Amino acid sequence: MTIKNAVALSACALILSGCGTASSVLQMDADVARDLRKQKTYCQSIPRIYSGLAFDFCVLHAPPDPTGVLLPFVLLDLPLSGVLDTVVLPYTVYQQVSGGNLGIYWRAGGY
Repeated sequence: MTIKNAVALSACALILSGCGTASSVLQMDADVARDLRKQKTYCQSIPRIYSGLAFDFCVLHAPPDPTGVLLPFVLLDLPLSGVLDTVVLPYTVYQQVSGGNLGIYWRAGGY
């Protein structure tokens, strides 16, 4: 593997790790909820249909990031998540019908 390939692979892995769709569809529900709680989002739940976009909007609906680094990444991820959410739509429709919304907080006001 060349250095160029290694850098490209690392960049793809980094992008996918921050992708709202990858974060909300490929992880367990508890992990998604934990990730959103760490962002201190004000969202209580997200729909499973177009969950990547909902994940990104919940990250935007949180106290501002003091470093200012998060906002550009989330804004870049919105169109990518929209496309990927459309690709996985049959799966997420099934998940929505069978499991409902993905809850972020288990109990009122609790973590």
